[in-house]
Amino acid sequence: MRITSTSCICPVLVCLCFVQRCYGAAHHGSIKVTRNQTKHIEGETEVHHRPKRGWVWNQFFVLEEHMGPDPQYVGKLHSNSDKGDGSVKYILTGEGAGTIFIIDDTTGDIHSTKSLDREQKTHYVLHAQAIDRRTNKPLEPESEFIIKVQDINDNAPKFTDGPYIVTVPEMSEMGTSVLQVTATDADDPTYGNSARVVYSILQGQPYFSVDPKTGVIRTALHNMDREAREHYSVVIQAKDMAGQVGGLSGSTTVNITLTDVNDNPPRFPQKHYQLYVPESAQVGSAVGKIKANDADTGSNADMKYTIINGDGSGVFSISTDKETREGILSLKKPLNYEKKKSYTLNIEGANTHLDFRFSHLGPFKDVTMLKVIVGDVDEPPLFTMPSYVMEVYENAKIGTPVGTVTAHDPDAANSLVRYFIDHNTEEDRYFTIDASTGTIKTAKIFDREETPWYNITVAASEIDNPGLVSHVPVVVRILDVNDNPPELARDYDVVVCENTKPGQVIQTITATDKDNSANGARFHFSLDEGLSLNPNFTLRNNEDNTASILTKRRRYSRTTQDIYYLPVLVSDGGVPPLSSSSTLTIRVCACERDGRVRTCHAEAFLSSAGLSTGALIAILLCIVILLAIVVLFITLRRSKKEPLIISEEDVRENVVTYDDEGGGEEDTEAFDITALRNPSAAEELKYRRDVRPEVKPLSRHHPSSSVDSIDVQEFIKQRLAEADLDPSVPPYDSLQTYAYEGHRSEAGSISSLDSATTHSDQDYNYLGDWGPEFKKLAELYGEIEPERTT
Repeated sequence: MRITSTSCICPVLVCLCFVQRCYGAAHHGSIKVTRNQTKHIEGETEVHHRPKRGWVWNQFFVLEEHMGPDPQYVGKLHSNSDKGDGSVKYILTGEGAGTIFIIDDTTGDIHSTKSLDREQKTHYVLHAQAIDRRTNKPLEPESEFIIKVQDINDNAPKFTDGPYIVTVPEMSEMGTSVLQVTATDADDPTYGNSARVVYSILQGQPYFSVDPKTGVIRTALHNMDREAREHYSVVIQAKDMAGQVGGLSGSTTVNITLTDVNDNPPRFPQKHYQLYVPESAQVGSAVGKIKANDADTGSNADMKYTIINGDGSGVFSISTDKETREGILSLKKPLNYEKKKSYTLNIEGANTHLDFRFSHLGPFKDVTMLKVIVGDVDEPPLFTMPSYVMEVYENAKIGTPVGTVTAHDPDAANSLVRYFIDHNTEEDRYFTIDASTGTIKTAKIFDREETPWYNITVAASEIDNPGLVSHVPVVVRILDVNDNPPELARDYDVVVCENTKPGQVIQTITATDKDNSANGARFHFSLDEGLSLNPNFTLRNNEDNTASILTKRRRYSRTTQDIYYLPVLVSDGGVPPLSSSSTLTIRVCACERDGRVRTCHAEAFLSSAGLSTGALIAILLCIVILLAIVVLFITLRRSKKEPLIISEEDVRENVVTYDDEGGGEEDTEAFDITALRNPSAAEELKYRRDVRPEVKPLSRHHPSSSVDSIDVQEFIKQRLAEADLDPSVPPYDSLQTYAYEGHRSEAGSISSLDSATTHSDQDYNYLGDWGPEFKKLAELYGEIEPERTT
């Protein structure tokens, strides 16, 4: 089969088609299919040979974007078996067969019915086969071939990342790289120049340039100044076909901004400034602003202001506002128009962030002169001192001068001044002031011991302008006079031991004085000279504001005298000296050998009776013995609880227990109560079971006629009489059981079974009449009776 292609439109394609046809006809252009033949060679028999075929296969090409009215011819399929009689049928299968590519089954011509785009699909793979039209048998095996879509320049270059925004520092060197741009072309880069792109600059010259091959944008001028121009718009073009005529092109915009560097020093708009400040301006307040201009921005324009010299450097200070980059002028000291009317300041403004690459552009600082004019203001009176301290003695008469304050008008008018006291506190009412002279006087009599200091506020105003007022604090100190006598520091509890020795110190005393040390720091102690000489005690002045009390006797007795009184005179060293008298109470106490106090008042009531120590001991022994007897007696009485009936027969044996329920009052058969209703049933004598009686009991003979008339109450009385007349003495108790519940006996029980709880008839209150010696014993027996009762 031979494939022939004639789709050549350009000289190159014509040449390729010619070579293809000529060379293909000789070598590659045909596929020869040879039928089975038999050669007759002399002397040989006929031999059958398998048919041989030769394959020379070529590619087909079809141009993209074909816009003609007729289908585009692609090529021709031809088999060597085709004799031109129409017996061979050509079949085409594969990609696009029947839709894009059609074949004439008789001639083998292939056509493209649609416009193709190489950028969408570059080639198509198809299969061709020649069959016998009559038998539908393949004349040749199926063969594969490719139809390539041939590229034309139908796509312009594109900048996929544009537009661009980029920055470059100002004052950069020429040729500084700014940005590299890249354009892409969808055409085939392997075929012709359709995808070969070159770059050029359409807008932005002469400031910038672009490399034609790489697309790198660079600065084209020296020292591009941001302050002159900050923004640039550069247009870059990319053109294919290597920039030849007829090539397609695309463009993009690059926005370039120059960033700031510190290449501009600060400058004050003026070399001389003038500022008006009133003398009433407060210290620390801002009085003015000043600013140096800097063409730079950001940190390159940061400024610092300083006062480098001038006569006002000690009165004013300057600081920098970081937001506005202004110099804030503040007042350090108060102004006084009358003393100085103007000041001169030299102010410097300098950049804080320097770039040494541009130091050749000059010093990055500037200096200007500021003249401050002080304005005259009507000021309040001015006191000669910021505060006053005055003194006055206590007890001074009302109206006594304390001191004088002085104020004057600082203005040139020198107006008269009026004084007064601000009565804001109670202390301000204790003083008065002369409105013209400023003399302060007392308005009450002061006591230093009550309040030693007073604080008042004095105000001064101009007579012509009362609204202008100034104030000054005045402290008044109350001086001390010796008007308080000294006193003992406390109430002393002085004790002297009975076994003390002569000359022994028993107490050291001190004194206090409400006056200050100048009038009462030195104390003198002595005994009252108006009294007779004390034979028991003496006083020694220690010359250190203390005094010692000493004994003069060898022994003291509490029985003789237990308390002594010692008058002491205390005087101070003031002018005039004052003194006071106090009486010390000295108690006599019994002490141990080491001096510890044992007792002072425990035997005071005994000593008054004149009893000796031996008598006291004997009394105490008697009390102890009596207490022992009482305790023994109480113990014996409480222990007498054991019953005297020793018989095994329990008194409860007469108690009969029934488990059945009675029939009430009408039931007379459950228990026979005749023995209780008829005393004759119990007429026989009941002897005691614990002892044998020695005397016969009284006979009980009653007429039989009166037995039925005897009452149960009378019967019980007879039994009581028998118990009282029982000859067995001492009267042992026996248990008498009766079913009669009569009236309670007013005489009480005669049994001793509960004698332990019986109240005693003994009255111990007479012990309290025996005197204080038996008081404790009376208290003890007085406590026993309430306990027993409880």
